[in-house]
Amino acid sequence: MSKEQKMQELREFAAEIRVETLKIIGSRGFGHVGGSMSLADAYAVLYGAVMKYDPKNPTWEDRDWCVLSKGHGGPVMYATLGLKGFYPVENAYQLNQPHTTFPSHTDHLMTPGVDLTTGSLGQGISEAVGAALGNRAQGRDSHTFVFVGDGEADEGQVWEAAQFAAHYKMNNLICLVDNNGRQLDGDVNVVMSHGKGIGAKFDAFGWHVIDVADGNDVEQIYDAIQEAYKVEDKPIALILNTVKGKGATFAESTGAHSSQPSKEEWDEAIKVAEENLAAVRAQKGA
Repeated sequence: MSKEQKMQELREFAAEIRVETLKIIGSRGFGHVGGSMSLADAYAVLYGAVMKYDPKNPTWEDRDWCVLSKGHGGPVMYATLGLKGFYPVENAYQLNQPHTTFPSHTDHLMTPGVDLTTGSLGQGISEAVGAALGNRAQGRDSHTFVFVGDGEADEGQVWEAAQFAAHYKMNNLICLVDNNGRQLDGDVNVVMSHGKGIGAKFDAFGWHVIDVADGNDVEQIYDAIQEAYKVEDKPIALILNTVKGKGATFAESTGAHSSQPSKEEWDEAIKVAEENLAAVRAQKGA
């Protein structure tokens, strides 16, 4: 398979993830659309081309790990895992309902394929560091991928983890920063600026930093991860410059952290996402 064919597959997978993410959150009627939709492309690359995993054996010891430190983005992970056969994706349409196994924040005791429980912002990256360190100590040839939000990075715990990972030269740890410029209370630069930029902060802490100009482009993400694999003595931070709410008609223009649109707005968003998926699939035979 050529690289372009692989990229076409990943673009299609990302479009499928967006459709299912909207359906999952739409089943509840409200939720964290913005920070879920911005990560669809990165999840497509990880689970479509990069990570080692087995849907029939989610706790396979030699797997790569994926930790969603910004755990409220759970719907995009649920969509991805469902599409990859960890469970029927329709099961996730019970998002945050009583007795569900798909809570609003990811929980490894509830959902197959979720490696670590997250949601209290800042803690997930510390857990990811621990997982990466443990796997390395046991001689496993695996990587731990962790998603951190740019707003989440206001938390001091993120930088404690960053300092630890750099000190121990953890090149089996790759942090993907969802640098969408928005957080709960507004623009990141207004609420709590990262100064010279979040990439500069990771660099100052001793990480190898790769800036991904378009963090919603599967090829740029894929190429950045291939570059990350070549780093020998540092943890790696991929700064994904994304659009919050990417692909959701009611959220992309607002950058809203959480959304509660009308049924008509949900229906329109899903319809447009499905049309985009059809258009991407049509490109395969063009």
